[in-house]
Amino acid sequence: MRRSQIDEGKRWLEQASEDLKWAKDLANRGGYYISCFLAQQIGEKALKAFLYAKGEEIVIGHSIGRLCNSAAKFDKVFSDRVKEWAILDGYYVPTRYPNSLPDSIPAKVYTSQAANSAVTLAEEIVEFIAAKIKDMET
Repeated sequence: MRRSQIDEGKRWLEQASEDLKWAKDLANRGGYYISCFLAQQIGEKALKAFLYAKGEEIVIGHSIGRLCNSAAKFDKVFSDRVKEWAILDGYYVPTRYPNSLPDSIPAKVYTSQAANSAVTLAEEIVEFIAAKIKDMET
């Protein structure tokens, strides 16, 4: 039996929430570059949760900006958030690959401030989507 669209959205949101726990832990323990990358992944999964909950069958792509714009087709409020949240897209590649950073590596470049800022944005996205999905259930 196939899951309902709301249940599929909740499943994606649950994974985003679990990832958020680890992103916070890594930010506290000095894994700043990984925490920044996870923050991007969390935002991506949360936005996909919303889109699946709205009935999208296949959600492709990794860009928070693009996913947010897709979500805005269902709820215009996402248009107001895209510029703020899309900053996390900058953590998708350079946090993982040395060739993205001239003369350094991600482990040496990302800071506590960057990690905490990224995690805060990711948490905001998760909380926002959780409220949206909860509203869909009523």
